[in-house]
Amino acid sequence: MSALDPKVDAFLGRERRWRSEMTELRKIALSCKLTEELKWGTPCYALDGKNVVLIHGFKEYCAYLFFKGALLKDPRGILIIQTPNVQASRQIRFLQVKEIVKLKSTLKAYIQEAIEVEKAGLKVARKKPAEIPVPHEFRLRLDGSPALTKAFEGLTPGRQRGYLLHFGSAKQSKTRASRIEKHIPRILAGRGLDD
Repeated sequence: MSALDPKVDAFLGRERRWRSEMTELRKIALSCKLTEELKWGTPCYALDGKNVVLIHGFKEYCAYLFFKGALLKDPRGILIIQTPNVQASRQIRFLQVKEIVKLKSTLKAYIQEAIEVEKAGLKVARKKPAEIPVPHEFRLRLDGSPALTKAFEGLTPGRQRGYLLHFGSAKQSKTRASRIEKHIPRILAGRGLDD
């Protein structure tokens, strides 16, 4: 079993809703000889500094999140895509400790496969921003502003993708236009949606 991180101990000490479930998930991840640390405010397990799986809790469930879950075989059909726009990660969700205990060997097998994916250096083929539709309202703004176009094209592909998905997810034109207006200064400053 790998070493326990005191920050994860503290995190679990504060956790109310999913403490038992997360403790069990922690034991399984550590038994796979991964390095434990607290990242993004949640327990994360890595191989040679590369993230493999993390544990996170939500109101309705707690979960393992596999960073490159899209590359796992999933013979049990238990991997879940969080939202339609997620490209790489996949979750396995839990409501009770007994579910985790029942799936212990399966979970270890999924973690081992994720470790092999990482060792092999495999990458998830992500959609390029050019493959994501540009909302009409944003296209009009880009066409009317060479400075905005240059700034947007200067962003990393991930930042471009983030903006396009954020703008395009609004159902109403008015909401899309409002989101675009709000974020134009960030784009012009070379910052991403969450920077």
